[in-house]
Amino acid sequence: MEISICIVSKNRKIELQKTLSILASCIDITKHEVLVFLDGCTDNSSKLAREFPWVKWTTIAKSVGASKARSLLFIKASGKYIIGFDDDAHPIQPDFIEKCIAIFQRHPKVGIIAFKEITGVYNKEDLTKQANQSLIEYPCSEFVGCGFAVRSDVYNATRGFPEWIDIYGEENCLSIEVLSKNYTILYTNAIAVNHRINVQNRLEQGKNYFRFGKQLKNSTFYYFVYYPNPIKKIGKLYYHNLNKYALTDFKYLKIFFKTFFLCIFKLPLLMKYREPVDLDVIKLKESLPFPGRK
Repeated sequence: MEISICIVSKNRKIELQKTLSILASCIDITKHEVLVFLDGCTDNSSKLAREFPWVKWTTIAKSVGASKARSLLFIKASGKYIIGFDDDAHPIQPDFIEKCIAIFQRHPKVGIIAFKEITGVYNKEDLTKQANQSLIEYPCSEFVGCGFAVRSDVYNATRGFPEWIDIYGEENCLSIEVLSKNYTILYTNAIAVNHRINVQNRLEQGKNYFRFGKQLKNSTFYYFVYYPNPIKKIGKLYYHNLNKYALTDFKYLKIFFKTFFLCIFKLPLLMKYREPVDLDVIKLKESLPFPGRK
């Protein structure tokens, strides 16, 4: 197989169905494979297997979280390159696979390609206009999980997506490990993905509170695992989040202290995962722009 497309999904049957329908119209299943991991779904997502029999399905009853699910799925990929999509994201260019392969072939030291993310619900004409821009490519610090590609051999040379993170932050962990192997992460707008999220609906549903707690916890874990001297960085993290969020909203404050004490309890258990990278790698990563923001 040239390309393995990997998708993790949890209780978003309709979105997953749409993504798979779009992929079915633009990939050659004799050359490429699509793998889907249903992470403890309770919405009958498994019934999609009858509609898409060419997909390689993995289903588990109890959710393990997005990061571990990706880890379990990616080891099953047989392609030379792996493309990852969120279940509510799809490629805009029909020839996205050919573009990926061409970029990897032109740049042997590129380990990950970060796709351009177009967030929101748009019609096809609007998406095409946003995607058809002058070419922009540059090395960046990480990638966004809704749309990216990674060399399989590079991924296998790292520890992959971490099992000690559940959701939000796993991309950062893989990114720093790829950089530590002397590979680059290349942002390109030649490949765009539409992340079909309604930002306003998420705010109204309170998912920003959920994200706040997860990102605070997982950032703490990230610094602890990868930084030679993480205490100062973790201190700055909590100082920033206390002043910007916790002191402005009582619900944020409750989540802040809950996360703080959870991390105190959990950090000793992370010792077995702790593998600090060289300071040069940290400096390099911190000097690089975020994808799509240069």
